[in-house]
Amino acid sequence: MDPQNTNRSTEAKLLLNHAKTLRLHTGNLVNRSRLKKKCPCSPSEELRDCIQATLSDWFSTTNLSSKDLPHTLDCSIHEATDAITPEEREEVKVSAKLFLCESGQSSIKDAVEMACQTLAVSQLDSVIIAPPGPLEGDSQSLAHLQPAWEELEALVRSQRIAAIGTSDLDKDMLEQLFNWAQVKPSSNQVNLASCCVMPPDLTAFAKEFDIQLLTHNDPKELMSASTFQEAVQEGVQDLNITDWRLEWVLRYSVIVKSRGIIKSKGYLVSARKASP
Repeated sequence: MDPQNTNRSTEAKLLLNHAKTLRLHTGNLVNRSRLKKKCPCSPSEELRDCIQATLSDWFSTTNLSSKDLPHTLDCSIHEATDAITPEEREEVKVSAKLFLCESGQSSIKDAVEMACQTLAVSQLDSVIIAPPGPLEGDSQSLAHLQPAWEELEALVRSQRIAAIGTSDLDKDMLEQLFNWAQVKPSSNQVNLASCCVMPPDLTAFAKEFDIQLLTHNDPKELMSASTFQEAVQEGVQDLNITDWRLEWVLRYSVIVKSRGIIKSKGYLVSARKASP
């Protein structure tokens, strides 16, 4: 390793060792040639590639200084950002899916605020929530969903989100949520890997109450703690990051309404260092 790379590696370690929070923005994946060449087999592999490449690019191009050691490290590739201009805002739809990686640690507001700031918009058109799965041995319940949904409802009332949706709810759970919620779910994603045909009872309920049924191929756990740590280690070599935990992942897409094409897409990631 040449002296410049050795110095950058040292600076990177200092920054990550001091920081308490890591915020990462992959930039627009439609434009990032380094990532466009890859054809990941799954959303998990795509996210891993994005984290590794973004960290690697950020540490190799950013002017690092150990004199200023921030508690929050913001890693983004400025050339690849995809802010939406006021002139084009009416022409595009901004949708997001938020994966919460830890139970009992709601970070929905932080994720939505970061998405709005990153894309330079005041409101996201739709957000679908994928809360962490219930603890082993427990079944999913309305009580498990309520805290996250209440936070989403608050963001609808403050006009940060226009519409909110759910993921992987069967007919009974969707009905319970619909009856309880003040802001009703506008959509529900169904994973066709576990359900080749939409269940008739779910289809009937969704049609009756005007809930859009969508399909997806995301795994139940988008990224495990060990996979996240491996991706960071690949981006910042020779660094022990076993005390870092993935907090949430927000995947967004900006779609041109008139043409139905994706103008931009990317990931926002937040991780936190575990308290000693």
